Amino acid sequence: MAGVSVTLACLSLTFPTHAAAQGTIKIGEINSYKSQPAFLEPYRKGMELAVEQVNAAGGIDGKKLELITRDDNANPGEAVRAAEELLSRERVDVLMGSFLSNIGLALTDFARQKKVFFLASEPLTDKIVWQDGNRYTFRLRVSTYMQTAMLVPQAAKLDKKRWAIVYPNYEYGQSAAATFKALMKKAQPDVEFVTEQATPLGKVDAGSVVQALADAKPDAIFNVLFAADVAKLVREGNTRGLFPKTPVVSLLSGEPEYLDPLKDETPTGWIVTGYPWYSIQTPAHVAFLKAYQDRYKDYPRLGSIIGYSSVMSMAAGMKKAGGADTEKLIAAFEGLKVDTPFGPIQYRAIDHQSTMGAYVGKLALKDGKGVMVDYQYMDGADFLPSDEEVRKLRPAGR
Repeated sequence: MAGVSVTLACLSLTFPTHAAAQGTIKIGEINSYKSQPAFLEPYRKGMELAVEQVNAAGGIDGKKLELITRDDNANPGEAVRAAEELLSRERVDVLMGSFLSNIGLALTDFARQKKVFFLASEPLTDKIVWQDGNRYTFRLRVSTYMQTAMLVPQAAKLDKKRWAIVYPNYEYGQSAAATFKALMKKAQPDVEFVTEQATPLGKVDAGSVVQALADAKPDAIFNVLFAADVAKLVREGNTRGLFPKTPVVSLLSGEPEYLDPLKDETPTGWIVTGYPWYSIQTPAHVAFLKAYQDRYKDYPRLGSIIGYSSVMSMAAGMKKAGGADTEKLIAAFEGLKVDTPFGPIQYRAIDHQSTMGAYVGKLALKDGKGVMVDYQYMDGADFLPSDEEVRKLRPAGR
């Protein structure tokens, strides 16, 4: 994507200490703010809220957290250049962030080369903690494999033989499609995949895709598109009668970032992962919701949860490590337990993946808006491969 230089595109969220002598701990954060604002503006607010709470509570052993962000212009090369600049010019102690999976992989490799701690907050590709995993990289959000594994039992219950798949043609989409096919074959050996529609990210030709799906006459569809792409798919599918008659199982479509813009066009009955913020009554979420709404006069999106939990993970790790020393932080994060608005999570020592889960339910219409109903929180720990399987996936010595 075209964009201004990293230097001009920098977005700085800093929270200066009242006593410079106390010092600060700097988190360098890199993300696709301009290309994915629906998710990342709420994510930014979640980070801000967490930094304010951590610093109000005394920071990290008296040191304030300072958050310095850069926009990667949705480009892996720009992300790496931003990381270099954050380390050399801003002298950040750790790196955090990324949204798109290809950028997350680029920063994962950068962390390995530079021996710097990196928390991949949002990118979903499994390679970050498995095939391309390394000792310097940890990942917060529930992965592509985990979310797909949460949906497959629901897909199998539909008892549909002929499936179509539509996905964005880059790492995240390719990974999700491959995982769905593999897990569905195990759950339902007679399943057939009658067509795959791989679309350019952010540039879906929804009319052609819907026509191709209809021509294949699938019994059900697995969708991986998100953001504006899924909105276009829904609208074209509604217009052409593909929805709601064809059952759909869909990653991410229950997230407010992507569901709310659909309004009364919401495709009812879709089985989705998402975030029904309006009806989660756990004490941890109720407390987060109140703090977020008091601070921003707005409701949270899933990005808000991820941004908040990323900073809280960093703070918990630093408190356990006694600072931001890389080796001590790695040791602290292996097995680290963190309280989040979704409940307690843990970063696994074997692959550095957190056990954060996701909500799985169905889409419905209420007062002209899309909502999730019949949902259940799926604990991420229940959808991760065994240590033995991870050792086969993850390079030795990393």
